[in-house]
Amino acid sequence: MSDTNRVFLLAERPDGRPDEDTFELAERDLPTPGPGEALVRTLYLSVDPYMRGRMDARESYADPWGVGDPMEAAVVGEVVESNGAGLEAGTVVTGELEWADYATAPGTELYPIDPELAPISTALGVLGMPGRTAYFGTKEIAQPTAGDTFVVSGAAGAVGSVAGQIAGLQGADVVGFAGSDEKVQFLEDELGFDAGINYKTTDDYGAALDEAAPGGVDAYFDNVGGPITDAVFTRLNVDARVAVCGQISQYNATELPTGPRKLATLVETRATVEGFLVGDYQPRFEAATRQLGEWVQRGQVQYRETVTEGLENAPDAFLGLFEGENIGKQLVKVAERDVRSRGL
Repeated sequence: MSDTNRVFLLAERPDGRPDEDTFELAERDLPTPGPGEALVRTLYLSVDPYMRGRMDARESYADPWGVGDPMEAAVVGEVVESNGAGLEAGTVVTGELEWADYATAPGTELYPIDPELAPISTALGVLGMPGRTAYFGTKEIAQPTAGDTFVVSGAAGAVGSVAGQIAGLQGADVVGFAGSDEKVQFLEDELGFDAGINYKTTDDYGAALDEAAPGGVDAYFDNVGGPITDAVFTRLNVDARVAVCGQISQYNATELPTGPRKLATLVETRATVEGFLVGDYQPRFEAATRQLGEWVQRGQVQYRETVTEGLENAPDAFLGLFEGENIGKQLVKVAERDVRSRGL
């Protein structure tokens, strides 16, 4: 184990779209765990669209990073050293840690995962925050039932791909917007969506929706916002439910555009639109993860991961989210598990 530790810092606040200058890879001394803490070696690091908001100074639902401060992410790692943290060396854990090779955290903020249940990377994807976001947004807010038409934007991403499959398990017809023919094929052939729409090659989103969902839209899971959402709103059925999860099309905008004003459609349709944060459902995380795990083990929910190798390439993985480069969950693989920690 090296005496030094690589860690990414927020180098500057981006004006619009972040670039390589937004990040600084610094070299620091290996951290020492304080009382009640553990030293964790990063195996997988998650990059997610919500992190863009943390790069700005304005307050949001996630606290902004300070310029020069380490960036943070959901991590899967293994405990190297425990200082009264209640975790044995070699234990695989997940927690909110730094973009780094090694990080320390209180044992109360690290959660052991079972490597025998599923690949450990799934704790950052289908069995982690994205999967739970899809679960609660679909089951609790969009509430698709048999015969409904369920539309999801960002459908080939970590959240949208799971949301669409959960809706399908409820008996809904599922339509997904994605950004390439490859992704549309993934939705239809691997995930069982009834139709996929390539928004990058479609000139008229409304016409594409009319063809894919001629009976209108009963439930909508919105990850994207913008013109896709404008088109969906004009096709909502009476008593439709809309779960607003994210607005990635707006995250890098320096000025928010004024689009068509669609609130009048809510009067006509009596539709319900609700934004949500997955953290609001924290007391029910264990039950949701257990259900997702059962679906994965039975093959009823499929998942895919896009894995970038090397901590040094984490900024590229993050920036690629805004270009739609990933299919499924975007991860950064930082290191392999220590073979000795597995008793081999």
